[in-house]
Amino acid sequence: MSQTHAIETQTETLSGAAIPSGRLGVWWFLASEIVLFGGLIGTFILFRHGNPEWVAAAEHLSLAIGTVNTLVLLTSSLTIVLAFAAVDKGDSRRMRTWLFLTILLGLVFLSIKAFEWSTEIGAGFIPSTGGFWSFYYAMTGLHALHVMAGIVINTILFISAVLDRLKPHEYRIELAGLYWHFVDIVWIFLFPLLYLA
Repeated sequence: MSQTHAIETQTETLSGAAIPSGRLGVWWFLASEIVLFGGLIGTFILFRHGNPEWVAAAEHLSLAIGTVNTLVLLTSSLTIVLAFAAVDKGDSRRMRTWLFLTILLGLVFLSIKAFEWSTEIGAGFIPSTGGFWSFYYAMTGLHALHVMAGIVINTILFISAVLDRLKPHEYRIELAGLYWHFVDIVWIFLFPLLYLA
């Protein structure tokens, strides 16, 4: 490994242990996303306590749809873990399979969310209907954009794997997995706040 390559792929911590710069970059990015979603979720909680009528608005959401979507997203977390495990074992075929299933499950999640949105909009519940609906569309819409970004990232990795160009960069599956798990964790907070609370 050349000295330049070592500098590009690692950052020294204060303790002297090396951290790959890609992983460090992803963690910094996720920290900023935690601030974004944390602020939005915190604001939602404060407004919800001050608006007891939001409970009636939340009852219009389909718990069954929300539950199915949660199961789909949690399953996609498993498939991305299995993709990384396959990379670790040097099994390219299984890695491609699990990565493809992760992408497919992400698309299923978005399709279900689109159906849910169209149902709510068809029933007359749009962002201007009330505060709850403004938060609902803002939070689930922002989350859906993050799911889309994850699908794009995983699709690029899948195409690279199919073209056999991924071998020198297997660690990218780990980085994509970190992002995908973040997206899942955000949904784990949104689901009970919107559908159960």
